[in-house]
Amino acid sequence: MPAVATILENSTPPRQIVHIVEDDEQFRLSLQDLFQSLGIEADAFEDAGDFFAHASRDTGGCVLLDVRLPGVNGIEFQRELETRGYEHPVIFMTAHGDVATSVNAMKAGAIDFLQKPLRTYELLEAINAAFAIDTRQQKQRAYRQRVQERAATLTPRETQVLGLVTSGLMNKQVAYELGISEIMVKLHRGSVMRKMQASSLAELVRQFELID
Repeated sequence: MPAVATILENSTPPRQIVHIVEDDEQFRLSLQDLFQSLGIEADAFEDAGDFFAHASRDTGGCVLLDVRLPGVNGIEFQRELETRGYEHPVIFMTAHGDVATSVNAMKAGAIDFLQKPLRTYELLEAINAAFAIDTRQQKQRAYRQRVQERAATLTPRETQVLGLVTSGLMNKQVAYELGISEIMVKLHRGSVMRKMQASSLAELVRQFELID
């Protein structure tokens, strides 16, 4: 999908922050100091409530999350992130990890599951992997928004033509479904392609899948 890839690659790199969620204050501050020394932006929160009260959904990056937290534990927190619309990749850390917990975390979409004491190189590898995933996700969200904005400029008839064309119908079939001439279908189709900035039917189909 070259047209999409070109748009994504030309996007401005997003701002990314490590959101540390750790109830041990000393360890939390030590992680902040480590990231600061490495030139990585980081915010710290003592528990789930603190995070949801202050962290923005619009800020990129990842969540570095302790499994054992007071109140809502790490696994529950991970589910709550998704429920509340946060799309940050999650890295778990724990001094009490077990196989079942790590498997559940990874199945739920965690990027990594790190054992304390953390090894700096392993932590940085996980952060870099999470940032890479977050960058792709942010660019995809931006592309989806652009596609939806273009779709909003279509007339009701053009929207109908878009839906039928991308479902696989030929122009004469679309004309029959809408009760209009094939020439009018071609005109509407051409207008749709221009407004959606699609260079091919295949690209138009991919765009249609992004429209709510």
